[in-house]
Amino acid sequence: MQIFLVVLISIGAYSYYFLDKPVFGKLPSGARLERIKKSPNYVNGSFVNLEETPNFAPGINTLDAAKTFLNKPKNTEPSVALPAVKTNLFTLDTSVAQIIWFGHSSYYLVIDGIKILVDPVFSGHAAPVSFFAKSFAGTDVYQASDFPDIDVLILTHDHYDHLDYETLMALDGKYKRIVTSLGVGEHLESWSIDPAIITELDWWEETALVQAGGIKLTAAPSRHFSGRKFGRNQSLWSAFVLQTPSHRLFLGGDSGYGKHFKDIGKRFGPFDLALLECGQYNAMWPYIHMMPEEVVKAQIDLQAKVLMPVHWAKFSLAMHPWNESITRLKTEAAAKQQSLTTPRIGEPVLLGKHYPDSVWWNF
Repeated sequence: MQIFLVVLISIGAYSYYFLDKPVFGKLPSGARLERIKKSPNYVNGSFVNLEETPNFAPGINTLDAAKTFLNKPKNTEPSVALPAVKTNLFTLDTSVAQIIWFGHSSYYLVIDGIKILVDPVFSGHAAPVSFFAKSFAGTDVYQASDFPDIDVLILTHDHYDHLDYETLMALDGKYKRIVTSLGVGEHLESWSIDPAIITELDWWEETALVQAGGIKLTAAPSRHFSGRKFGRNQSLWSAFVLQTPSHRLFLGGDSGYGKHFKDIGKRFGPFDLALLECGQYNAMWPYIHMMPEEVVKAQIDLQAKVLMPVHWAKFSLAMHPWNESITRLKTEAAAKQQSLTTPRIGEPVLLGKHYPDSVWWNF
């Protein structure tokens, strides 16, 4: 019994030490928690979606999903290194509106004279430990040192494949301002990021990105969830609408399909381009990630002229073949006569001028 107690105490002490690491962040408290409690999207102690959103499909539980995940087929990862383009971000023509994708949901925007980085993950993994959810070969061609100063860093929500502690620490000093979802600021402040540069938005709230010039960002609903350790849904998850004098873009965070896309399209559409998640879906969790065909439906609801799929081609976080999502999406977009751009990692998309559409994933 004494040996059992010693082992139990040791496991407990290690777990406490491990879970207390900075990477896990902190739950909202103090004035931030009081603000959260006043949100119309915060009900009975946690944030909620606009429509009922179960974690799993009927009859499925966490254990079912875990068992399936542990037996993923090999084709959830590419057999060879993915092709990529190493664009010099320091010499980009800032007079040309453009987007550069880094795999998964990380991308860089140069638009109307400002530089924006969204959900950067350059640590090589999308998890609190480096041996889990490792990035695909060929996808880690950009690091923090490859970036010039960034005007605005956008963080959609607090999941590890969108909010990466190591990357934010490496980028420290390069970003002038952070805009994120309500509650996420607690993680950032726990990592010693200056609260004066953090703006947290509830759904439908907006903020000006420059003092003058008509560039603003609005947080919009998505259908998802949040959490890094314990305390699920204690911070919000969002998409963002970027409006500038020359363009209107939808920067989609993670989301299942829902009525919110049509609502956003009515309020802000049409969009010149929508960046929407395409990947990490499964029939076991159909409410929190879209199937590829639903992504095209969301594009139509948003009234987006061009769709740029993200949330794929870097991490294997589901059980589908790594390139299945883009193949299905391309087929559906063609069937619905919707415009699509499919750049390689690092390949510039020039808004209104050049939309790469080569099929580079067939291997």
